[in-house]
Amino acid sequence: MTAQITRQAKDSITIEVTMPLTGSMLQAEEAIQDALNEVGLLATEKNLQRFDTDGSPIQLGSVRMTSKGQFAQDYETPYGSISVLRHVYQTSEGGKTFCPLEESARMVLNATPRFAKLVSYKYAEAGADAVVADLLECNHRKISKRYVKSLGDIVGAYAVAKEETWCYALPEFERPCASIAIGVDGTCMLLQEDGWRLAMTGTIAFYDAQGERLHTIYAGATPEYGKEKFHAKFQREVERVKDTYPNVPYIGLGDGAADNWSYLKPLTDHQTLDFYHASEYVGKAAVVMFKGAKKKAEREAWLENQLHQLKHKQGAASRLLSVLDEFLSTTPLKNAEDAKTVLATITYLQNQKERMKYSYSVQRNWPIGSGVTEAACKTLIKHRLCKSGSRWKDDGALAVLSIRALRLTTGRWEEFWRNLDQYGCPTLPA
Repeated sequence: MTAQITRQAKDSITIEVTMPLTGSMLQAEEAIQDALNEVGLLATEKNLQRFDTDGSPIQLGSVRMTSKGQFAQDYETPYGSISVLRHVYQTSEGGKTFCPLEESARMVLNATPRFAKLVSYKYAEAGADAVVADLLECNHRKISKRYVKSLGDIVGAYAVAKEETWCYALPEFERPCASIAIGVDGTCMLLQEDGWRLAMTGTIAFYDAQGERLHTIYAGATPEYGKEKFHAKFQREVERVKDTYPNVPYIGLGDGAADNWSYLKPLTDHQTLDFYHASEYVGKAAVVMFKGAKKKAEREAWLENQLHQLKHKQGAASRLLSVLDEFLSTTPLKNAEDAKTVLATITYLQNQKERMKYSYSVQRNWPIGSGVTEAACKTLIKHRLCKSGSRWKDDGALAVLSIRALRLTTGRWEEFWRNLDQYGCPTLPA
């Protein structure tokens, strides 16, 4: 089975391939895939030649470079490896060489952009072993585990290098944006040198007037001592959003962690304690107040009523605190743990009372739950970085996390590659 170019024009080629249609349907389909890879290799080889020079001297800024001649280089493509002759340049004084083809074609390592995009997309979702197996099964494409990791790491490093300068566009919503919720949270991941450490996630969620979510921006950061890098990175995202939507209400959502609120308060107009965290505390108190199986129905009715009041009635948090205070002061509790549970609920609600104005938010169809951010801990970090047996170095984890954030935020993955295709990434860190 051989593919060959039958016609070549200035901007196109025609390739002919002959393949046997024998054996079972599965065998024939496997042969078709191999034929398509053969065609892809031949077309890619010709396509790469478009990006080479004719060997004439070139000028890079104030530096003049001349060709040392054409040298073969193996390049990785979605269809297999190919060897291509291309000009390599150097100054008259020697030193580092430069390959115009690789710059113009936006090669990543020695991979074509499409192959780098394909591999890094898969690597963001699964480990190198799984990517190798996936490519072999689906594309008949052999690749090493080491190369998968190298390519994923370099694409992630590109993403990190451009976080400050590449401003990703917000999508055009079908309905007007009426409110924006901002949340931060953390979850643990295992590092090779430091053990279990806290990685951070942040979300910016856009809602319409009916409270339906329109879009979510995801951000993450690997563990650090303090949260300064993550906070600065996420604040840039928030400020870019505010440039586009300066006049909508911004709601900070989170659990009871004090450092989250100290960060969110300056960024938001209203701060709301996650309703379901509050519900959990009230539920624990209810177990003490209506203890035992015989009081199950009474307990559930009381809890349902209190949570309904919290969500829909102004001043419900203060009234609930009064009920709990009265119970604790008038009811003898023989079990010290029971008293501790009720007291913990009272303390929690007292500390968070100003962030429990749920009826105000519900009336305006603003979100009152931080589920979007909590889910991001799983989808952004846990799903990939906490697979069984995973232990990460910081750079590798940051690369994967950056790619996952681009993938999860609708539109950004494609925009990242459009930017890379247009501008390249000359400022990649060494």
